[in-house]
Amino acid sequence: MNTLLWVLVGILVYSLAAKALQIRGYLPDSVRLQGPIATIHTKRGRALLTRLAKPKRFWRAWSNVGVGVALVIMVGMFVLLLFQAISILRNPPAPSAVNQPENFLVVPGVNDFLPLSVAPEIVFGLLVGLVVHEGGHGLLCRVEDIDIDSMGAVFLAFIPVGAFVEPDEESQSNANRGARTRMFAAGVTNNFVLTAIAFALLFGPVVGAVGVAPGVAVDGAYAGSPASAAGIDNGDRITAIEGTNVTTERDLDNALLAAEDRTVSVEVDGERTVQVERSLVAVGSVDGNPANLTVEDDPIGITAVNGTAVQTRGELQSALEDAGDFARVETTAGTRTIPVGAYVTRAAPDGPIANASGDDLANTSFLIAGIDGERITSSTDLARTLDGYDDGDRVSVRVYADGAFQSYDVRLGETPRDGNAFVGVDLFPGTSGLLVTDFGVRTYPAATYLELLGGSGGGGEGSMFPGLTDSPFALVYVALVLPLASIVLGIPNFPGFTPAVTDFYVIQGPLAPLGDGVFIFANVLFWTAWVNLQLGLFNCIPGYPLDGGRILRMGAEAVVSRLPVSDSERLVQTITTSIGLTMLASLILMIFGPQLLS
Repeated sequence: MNTLLWVLVGILVYSLAAKALQIRGYLPDSVRLQGPIATIHTKRGRALLTRLAKPKRFWRAWSNVGVGVALVIMVGMFVLLLFQAISILRNPPAPSAVNQPENFLVVPGVNDFLPLSVAPEIVFGLLVGLVVHEGGHGLLCRVEDIDIDSMGAVFLAFIPVGAFVEPDEESQSNANRGARTRMFAAGVTNNFVLTAIAFALLFGPVVGAVGVAPGVAVDGAYAGSPASAAGIDNGDRITAIEGTNVTTERDLDNALLAAEDRTVSVEVDGERTVQVERSLVAVGSVDGNPANLTVEDDPIGITAVNGTAVQTRGELQSALEDAGDFARVETTAGTRTIPVGAYVTRAAPDGPIANASGDDLANTSFLIAGIDGERITSSTDLARTLDGYDDGDRVSVRVYADGAFQSYDVRLGETPRDGNAFVGVDLFPGTSGLLVTDFGVRTYPAATYLELLGGSGGGGEGSMFPGLTDSPFALVYVALVLPLASIVLGIPNFPGFTPAVTDFYVIQGPLAPLGDGVFIFANVLFWTAWVNLQLGLFNCIPGYPLDGGRILRMGAEAVVSRLPVSDSERLVQTITTSIGLTMLASLILMIFGPQLLS
């Protein structure tokens, strides 16, 4: 049974138990049930809202701005959802982690992108968002002299999923159309303002107080790798190899290649030293690699190339350079004879090598085996070789595709990331489709995350995403997609400054006395902003019973009232129902379409 099915079973059991308690009279009158949805009603707080509503002119001006923002976003949400639904119908995407139904729920532990470790921050952000949202509705009710019957919270089983203000129906119907529109828009306006405040604090003083700790951050060690055997694991920082300080992944790679002995001395966290006895292992593989090897739970050992024993990557590189076009590689899974090169998973359309080859290399994988006569044995080799060229240089690129070698005259392009020359391909790291290491750690891009949040990465290398965070709107976009970074940006998902990664950062500046409290504050701000932005956008969908649907009805009534029609109420109902059903169908297609249509 998958996670979503367990959740549905739990909700069913809860619904039956809650209904039994209600039938037997154990629930107070303030609690009302509709299936798994429970609402708790109270009349407290109405006097406070009446006092806060006294500067009515200010609140009306505030809400008029909110109405304009909400209308723009409503149109955008309608177009986005409709376009997405049409795209799914025309070309159903293959099911993936990002379009699984459970990943549309903002529930930590159920949503694959929201780990349980950030559940407190997400729940806090949700509760604050619900309070300011419904508080906005209640405040504008009193501004517009609309009476309030009750207020309260909405629960899905035990999870708070909403709050509400219940206006008096007669009082609401007596209010003019503008007053009701401002009241409906007040909730999303408050969510967007709270998002802006949280992001401003996060991108400003909070992230500004965070710096990157020295060394290369370790996200973990591959099972069965030399680093794992030496006790190097998640949360460690590698600060030196054989006495040579390392601050970036390239520093680490260069230091390991330069080390001649099989056993290397590794300084961890600047405090302890461990001895790592290196051996060559393949810890990853791409489908269809020339060796026809698949790395699953355990790594595959590599012991010799063309009869020459190899124990380090430096020895492997030398042996492959001397091997010719093909190498006989001895592994713990058997001996393979393979072509040698950097494995290309895709050539970029209209990229340098795609333009040079015509249709020869389109929609196919291949190896790059040489640049201008220089042997290329791995993706690292290719990157280092291209560092010696400039944008616009013409080079001969030797590739292995469809069982044969072929050379192409390629005019190099310029990568936007760092301005270096590139051939326009996506690479699988390693050699010939195998990720080979003599060390075995997965690095954590601590500096990149800090940079994407508007801080100073200080990683010692050029930015991975230059220009992406040059404006406040770009920073908001990046923060919105960071929990999905593996899908959108090609780096691991970022759940916040969780305890597992705080050792990769240091607190500095005026906020230094707060210590780790800065990380807690940063997580609260990040998830509060993230959740409130989601709440505001979702409620702007023009479909009943969302705020966008109610604003749509007010707008439809205003337009239809000026038309020469005999039954204006029916026309308004037709417009709002049609748009609402279209939005509902679009949402269902987004959630379930990839599973049902692919």
